[in-house]
Amino acid sequence: MDAVAARLPPMARTFEAAPGITAIDTRMFSRENVTSAYLVDGPEPALIETGSTLCVNEIGQGLEELGVGPGDLAHIVVTHIHLDHAGGAGAMASRFPSATVWVHERGAPHLADPTKLIASAERIYGVDGLRELFGAVEPVPEERIRALTDGDVISLGGDRTLTALYTPGHAGHHVCLADSATGGVFVGDAFGVFLPDVGVLRPATPPPEFDLEQAIASIRRVRERRPSRILFSHFGPSSAVEELCGLAVARLEHWTDVVRTALERTEDLDEIVAILREGTVGELIPDPSERSDVEERYELLTSYEMNALGITRYLQKREERGG
Repeated sequence: MDAVAARLPPMARTFEAAPGITAIDTRMFSRENVTSAYLVDGPEPALIETGSTLCVNEIGQGLEELGVGPGDLAHIVVTHIHLDHAGGAGAMASRFPSATVWVHERGAPHLADPTKLIASAERIYGVDGLRELFGAVEPVPEERIRALTDGDVISLGGDRTLTALYTPGHAGHHVCLADSATGGVFVGDAFGVFLPDVGVLRPATPPPEFDLEQAIASIRRVRERRPSRILFSHFGPSSAVEELCGLAVARLEHWTDVVRTALERTEDLDEIVAILREGTVGELIPDPSERSDVEERYELLTSYEMNALGITRYLQKREERGG
């Protein structure tokens, strides 16, 4: 097991992730310790990530417990537009009408008009499955959206800022966010999924945009900032920065190698998924009595099938380019 777990109090809706940063368990998929949003304190407080629309009430209650009312939130920032990170942006914007919504410039049009985003998700989950897992996806009023590019700075008032780091690889509209007050970096899905009570880091390589070289470059870029801690969207903070940076790169390379080898034997997705599962099973906890529950939680967020699809597409595109 990856020995980098940060133990969290059970049943906690909110907990301190760093000085002036409070994590909020979104209870996505009705599960605890799976997806987190963050409140960054300041004269102009910011919410990092919204989760899906089904998470909005949970996050709203967490913010209320922290003394943040409908008129108090100044900023809503999402690392990228995948529905488990930004599907609730429209509903959250309605609930907090004073907040500016920040997203990478490539994702901004899809928050204003989520038609294509919804259609893409429906192809994966089906119409009913999408509603059941993520709820309705509401648009964000275009006038409230601010597009981020690499190096842009969001001022939270006083001396506190968030700096956008363009970090493609997981998706072409992905940014990490560096907090000036603590040196922590919100990494979205750039490093993969790390559940703190399990302590296992699993890659997140979804189609259609996963790119191995860009993903590794993004991790190394974060590492070069020497952050004080990494703040995962799935789930919570970890101060084991060096270990996680190295592990994230190693896992991406290993999973890609496993799929590359599988493609030499078969193009059948089910077989590729089975080979990937077999080739990486040692990364899960060794106790078989606990493994099924652990795998279920990871499968909700970054399934073997989704990873296999993303890596396969990446390898096929690379071959087409002659790489």
